[in-house]
Amino acid sequence: MKILVLGETSRDIGESLSAISSIEGDRVVALFSTSHDEASRASALGYKVYHLNTRNTEAAYKLLVKVYEAESPGLIVSVSTKNPRDVLSRLAGLLDLPLATNVRKISVGDGKIVYERAVLSERSISLEEADPPAILLVMPRLFKPIAGEGQGSIEELEPSEEPAARILEVKRKELGGARIEEADVVVGVGRGFRRREDLRLAFELAELLGGAVGGSRPIAADLKWLPEDAWIGISGKRISPKLYIAVGISGAPQHMAGVSGSKIIVAINKDKSAPIFRYADYGIVADLYEILPILIRKLKERKGLG
Repeated sequence: MKILVLGETSRDIGESLSAISSIEGDRVVALFSTSHDEASRASALGYKVYHLNTRNTEAAYKLLVKVYEAESPGLIVSVSTKNPRDVLSRLAGLLDLPLATNVRKISVGDGKIVYERAVLSERSISLEEADPPAILLVMPRLFKPIAGEGQGSIEELEPSEEPAARILEVKRKELGGARIEEADVVVGVGRGFRRREDLRLAFELAELLGGAVGGSRPIAADLKWLPEDAWIGISGKRISPKLYIAVGISGAPQHMAGVSGSKIIVAINKDKSAPIFRYADYGIVADLYEILPILIRKLKERKGLG
């Protein structure tokens, strides 16, 4: 079965390729980006790359139709992020193809594409199947990107016409530059913090551990105590650190869906009945204002910082 992988970055393409590593068949890649350097990095994965040289999702969709007609893939895979979802939903509508999101596992058997997907805010797993061709969007940061295996070819594709919808202006959101999805240690902060200035305790703890600070929806999206790129959850960022320390976080399913890839979860909450303890490997039932200063002091002593 031929598989077409779509993405905006070489990392996203590497994650999608990792998700289908057990499936036999040829692979081709479609990268929609105006970065030729990104196209070169994608080709280093060892496959043919169609470089859709645009950032406009409508233009990318029209170019992807040409790739689909040329390659006739039985399966199209992408990481489930905003722009790939836009492009592939258009393709699914045009060609009447089945499309599934939140996919966690993919296999092929008896001529069927079989996959698992997370449903009900990722509290349940649904086992489903589809006849090829089909489109599957895998959960981001669930799979480790594959390493480069060689040097593939690059075919440049340029939009041949102006899209009906044109981007007149781009205004970037105010972000804090947080790269919590890449950190090995993340300290998560929730409504247990009473004041914005008290977050300094979390930042000090994270600094001592060589980590980063993220927050639940109320902290990042509602109160704006953290920038939006530090929001952890099903509508924010998904993280998979080696250690996640949840401080003053109740453990709502929407938040826990964003940290499900964490290797170890430590929960600090004064409410012994908080749902977070059902997910935690280690739990501390205590007031964060009492326990964080103790942890910070002990870490400083261990590091010889006085």
